[in-house]
Amino acid sequence: MNTLNAPPLETPLWLASRSPRRRALLESAGVPLRVCPAGIDDADLAVAPVPPRQWVMALAYLKARWVADALRARTPPAAGTVLGADTVCVHDGRVLGQPRDAAHAGAMLRVLRGTTHETITGVCLLDSTCDARWTLVDAAQVAIGAIGDAEIDAYVASDAWRGKAGGYNLQDRLDAGWPIRCDGDPATVMGLPMRRLSSWLERWRGSAA
Repeated sequence: MNTLNAPPLETPLWLASRSPRRRALLESAGVPLRVCPAGIDDADLAVAPVPPRQWVMALAYLKARWVADALRARTPPAAGTVLGADTVCVHDGRVLGQPRDAAHAGAMLRVLRGTTHETITGVCLLDSTCDARWTLVDAAQVAIGAIGDAEIDAYVASDAWRGKAGGYNLQDRLDAGWPIRCDGDPATVMGLPMRRLSSWLERWRGSAA
């Protein structure tokens, strides 16, 4: 497999995720895209015994690979650049991905409150035609203050934790008034490291014009 020094620019862009946050981040940056979620459910995967950055990078690639294969299987085959991404939280050396269920979500949030954790997002951009790929990993430190059990229980009951690493979305919880501080790119915590992707996004808009 070819690894690129610069991200591929083949159009269109296929987002290998059903995350509305990732889609909104790209659309707000003026990037036209098509959504084709990968058939991989993070919540069903057991974390491999590898460093967290390696784990998110592997999952980002697997998601991009799944969609690239699906595009090539179409008649006629569909071309373009596939963007795969994965986000996890790391607390005391333990990787926290998406909660399996409501009980798991509540347990995650109780572990994270009153502490600082690291949120890591891996990105893979894959040319669906030639398999050339470009990858990056970015991290941010997130401190969550004191949150009462009743507030956590009410949040979990809302089902807003579904599909979110660590069981929460940064902007959503900030808007709700939760005591959260982010050191790093907030977009990385929400699913895509937009600061690190900014130069590629500028090139992409030019190539897609």
